[in-house]
Amino acid sequence: MGFDQYHEPPEELPAETRTFARLCASLTEEAEAIGWYEQRIAIEKDPEAVAVMRDAVGEEYKHFSMDLEFLLRRTPVWREIAQGILFKPGDIVEHGEAAEEEATEGNGGGGNESRPPGYAADGTGSLGIGSLRSAVR
Repeated sequence: MGFDQYHEPPEELPAETRTFARLCASLTEEAEAIGWYEQRIAIEKDPEAVAVMRDAVGEEYKHFSMDLEFLLRRTPVWREIAQGILFKPGDIVEHGEAAEEEATEGNGGGGNESRPPGYAADGTGSLGIGSLRSAVR
């Protein structure tokens, strides 16, 4: 049985990375289920059926949240960015830009202990492939 969540040979990946990939896949599945329930609820005419589906989607919200929390606990830079965006009034994009800047380029934890695998050791948040900004000017 193959698994789509792997983009590298699974046998070469550490157990921690495989677990992370499983939870990412689970998060995606829960989000899809939430979307399916929202569509069903939107068109369902039977109030009792709607009540059952509303109860079921609550389970999906819980599972999505649990998966997300697991992943955020394993990736401090992701958690830091999320904390700069989630549950804040105002412009979501502005919060996102500021949170990313702070977490990956600023002084707010862009060091090795707060970055996911693959981020530059210098704390810049770079993947080491250079900038395309100057190339497109």
